Amino acid sequence: MRLPPVIVLAAIVLAVFSTPAALSAAPGASPLAAEIDRRAAAVEADLLAWRRHLHAHPELSNREVETARFIADKLRAFGLEPTTGVARTGVVALIKGGRPGPVVALRADMDGLPVKEEVDVPFASKATGEFEGRTVPVMHACGHDTHMAILLAAARVLTDMRAQLPGTVKLIFQPAEEGAVAAEQPAGAEKMVQEGVLENPHVDAVFGLHSWALIESGTLGWRSGPFMAAADRFEVVVEGRQTHGSTPWNGVDPIVAAAQIVNALQTIVSRRVELVKEPAVVTVGQVEAGIRSNIIPDRARLVGTIRTFDETMREEIHGQVRLIAENVAAAAGARAVVTIEKGYPVTANSPELTARMRPTLERVAPGRTAELRKVTGAEDVSYFHRQVPGLFFFLGVTPKDRLARVETNHSPRFYVDEQALATGLRALLHLTADYLYAPPATPRAR
Repeated sequence: MRLPPVIVLAAIVLAVFSTPAALSAAPGASPLAAEIDRRAAAVEADLLAWRRHLHAHPELSNREVETARFIADKLRAFGLEPTTGVARTGVVALIKGGRPGPVVALRADMDGLPVKEEVDVPFASKATGEFEGRTVPVMHACGHDTHMAILLAAARVLTDMRAQLPGTVKLIFQPAEEGAVAAEQPAGAEKMVQEGVLENPHVDAVFGLHSWALIESGTLGWRSGPFMAAADRFEVVVEGRQTHGSTPWNGVDPIVAAAQIVNALQTIVSRRVELVKEPAVVTVGQVEAGIRSNIIPDRARLVGTIRTFDETMREEIHGQVRLIAENVAAAAGARAVVTIEKGYPVTANSPELTARMRPTLERVAPGRTAELRKVTGAEDVSYFHRQVPGLFFFLGVTPKDRLARVETNHSPRFYVDEQALATGLRALLHLTADYLYAPPATPRAR
């Protein structure tokens, strides 16, 4: 998951209840409910062991070679026939039920982050990898190890119960959610979609979860419609004219122009965006310029992120970034070259699917489900949701007594309360079974 540079506690929960009409259309518990819970409890020790192994051996985006091998070996041991090398390092497998029915996809992401772990656990990562030409420490600082372990445990349970399933389950272990280098784009979910992962057989609904530090352990957080932001990257190169620091009038100072651009960019959200419509973020996260105190350089470089929930606002903000950077630079006698790269689109949960499956979440975690505010982090599960109805939800992994001083996702001190993983496993299993036994009356057009 890509998080904004400054994380606001966006996971303040709201008590919102579905309409009676929505609830009446929802499926009840499947006839497999009791057996699912029994089997989920039986596999919990393996779930934790798999999570700890994956946590201790993280790999960066599109480098998940050993991770993929571990996953594929486990799936084969369950009796499945996984396909490897999907979207470079992804793994996909089918669980074919005992009779015909819909197709449900379950997705987990695989990659770690260039972060040095500071959590004191026996299975802490000591792994390294190559990032932007440097050797860096690698950590599962966003919980992808938990996602994979939960999906492996779900695969184990569903494989053992496949004769009772009215339909098919497609397991998707996806690489490169955290992004890949430009030469490897497209990557992750986008590349998987391009390679046809949602077809053969065609997927009717996709479910996925994400470990989330900002809600209490064992809580299931959800939101209907737009949930997580679109994320775009911008770069502004300010071209000035080098001169000695003692005679600034003989050159054009790109650092001063860049500083003025940073200030002016703050007015986009504060003065030009209709924030009562949708939230937005424009953040400069990198500033590079100069090599000595007494030399005014030729250029300065700014790099930042844009977060939006509305496509029209997204395009308007892109235009404002260009307009401000180019004109502020020109006013200083410099020139600004602006590049904007569109990243992940908005992650939007299907309103119909969310309303239909919400009672399942409430049965799994009674009194511990919550509708969340929009999150300005981004997720490439959005590419799956653009093709088929999807429900992506958060699993709280922070004990109540730690919430006041919580370390968020992407922190070197990101901590997972492993007791929460059993709830995540049961949620995926019951969503799958409830959907397969009571799919929508009107199937989606193919």
